[in-house]
Amino acid sequence: MECEVWSYFKSFIPEERIKTGNDIGFDYSRDELGGVEKYPDVLIFVKTADEISRIMRYANEFKIPVVARGSGTGLVGAAVPVNGGIMLCTTQMNQILELDEENQTLTLEPGVMLMEISAFVEGRDFFYPPDPGEKSATIGGNISTNAGGMRAVKYGVTRDYVRGLEVVLPNGEIINLGGKVVKNSSGYSLKDLIIGSEGTLAVITKAILKLLPLPLKTRSLLIPFPDIASAIGSVVNIMKTKVIPTAVEFLENEVILDAEKFLGKKFPDKSAGAYLLMTYDGNTADEIEAAYAVVADVVFAAGAFDMFIVDTDERKEAVWSARGAFLEAIKASTTEMDECDVVVPKNMVAAFVLYTYELKREFNVRIKSFGHAGDGNLHIYVLRDDSGEDEWKKTLDAVFDRLYTKAAEFGGKVSGEHGIGFAKLPYLIQNENAAVIGLMKGIKQVFDPNNILNPGKVVL
Repeated sequence: MECEVWSYFKSFIPEERIKTGNDIGFDYSRDELGGVEKYPDVLIFVKTADEISRIMRYANEFKIPVVARGSGTGLVGAAVPVNGGIMLCTTQMNQILELDEENQTLTLEPGVMLMEISAFVEGRDFFYPPDPGEKSATIGGNISTNAGGMRAVKYGVTRDYVRGLEVVLPNGEIINLGGKVVKNSSGYSLKDLIIGSEGTLAVITKAILKLLPLPLKTRSLLIPFPDIASAIGSVVNIMKTKVIPTAVEFLENEVILDAEKFLGKKFPDKSAGAYLLMTYDGNTADEIEAAYAVVADVVFAAGAFDMFIVDTDERKEAVWSARGAFLEAIKASTTEMDECDVVVPKNMVAAFVLYTYELKREFNVRIKSFGHAGDGNLHIYVLRDDSGEDEWKKTLDAVFDRLYTKAAEFGGKVSGEHGIGFAKLPYLIQNENAAVIGLMKGIKQVFDPNNILNPGKVVL
């Protein structure tokens, strides 16, 4: 980019919020998983929708690529500027603007972190249900990937809690979609197109979130099983009881051991082959205890060894800190890894996990997994260890091809919550209907005819 570009940006943005060359830190060239790296030509820490609007108008006129970025916690390269250009970092757009108690909504900027939302609303007896594992992720990133998390089985995903958005289009126009209304049948739901579009259609500058009353009681259960098949196999019958848990996670013993080593803390029990970690919420202890009784009959019939109630601060810390560290613990156990974030029908989760065991043996590679047994979203990690570069690439491509093909056979989809970005684009094209891909390309063309906004992601 030429000097006149910098001069234009500096005419309305303070110089300390504009970085170029060696002043751009390494983190801004990648996301959390790594593997895809590229620096932007210019990094701008934006603070207002007006600033973004002026940048987008300029970029659109001169066809300069633009990528919006929050905390960079993504896992598919969606926020990596693979074509260089301008990176808009929204972490300084981090204000909670309004808590509307009458309409039960929270209005905020895209750089507010998930942990900040939870602390703010729960301190006022409200509840924002989406609960992705990375609490330092920004709400803008969560909306851009339609993040789910552990509570999706009962409460749904991010899309279910976004009432309204303010966005900047690629041509610089600022528009508002949705609002505080509960119902809206006023034409196409453009708001829902933006949610999950991974920054390819517009830049989010404000969001209105739906809140719920805060449940008064929450308890977790840790249930050991002899193996992963019996653990996950019990979930279908648990859901049939109609006593819906807030979360149902499956944990394999070897991943728990990784977390223990990574954290330097002991897990409450590691004698079993696999576990379910379940959470129930409600407004009375009696309500939750009644749920325990129903679940106990189901899990013991499925072969569970025991049922531990996670009711002390010490046990809560041990269990949930381990669950929160799984990704980093697996990453620390190898030289490189990549993730398959498939989602399959709930009754196919056990079969899919067992299929990964077949691939381990066939390709002589370590594969580790954990995930949301209650909603069918699995996180499958293929580990490089000491494989050479060529061998690793060949093995990874072959294993991923088999995983995504099997997911499609089971009626599943390429991504449950992490998105497509750059890294998973070939698998989306391979496994999605050609007519669907064509419609997605058409939508991209309408929003962004010059293909400047996060090009090379989601659609080509």
